[in-house]
Amino acid sequence: MSDGGPPDRLARLNAELNRAAQTERGSRKTVSASNDPALQQGAGLGMRIGIELVVSVIVATGLGWAFDKWLGTRPWGMIVLFFLGVAAGMVNVYRAVTGVKMAVGFRRLDEASAPKAQDWDDEE
Repeated sequence: MSDGGPPDRLARLNAELNRAAQTERGSRKTVSASNDPALQQGAGLGMRIGIELVVSVIVATGLGWAFDKWLGTRPWGMIVLFFLGVAAGMVNVYRAVTGVKMAVGFRRLDEASAPKAQDWDDEE
């Protein structure tokens, strides 16, 4: 072999692969675990949305199956509760995305609708 490299083809191939891997590692930025709170919050919201949607459908369908078995109305209870589970999952997704975390009947007072404090000194 007159090229001055390793004598066998496998050794040459290994050397070329090592060179290519080193240049690839040098030119590519490594992706590390980020401590970015916005990224973590987004990932948490995505997990919450997925889990809430799937769990609501599974629980509702399971309840429909149990009602059908108990009442002998196969398959109507499961069909109806499946669609109710999908609707409940969509409502949960909507609440998670819009940030609605209030109890039923509770309203936040906006600045415009809040009663303004009167200046008692002006009335005297």
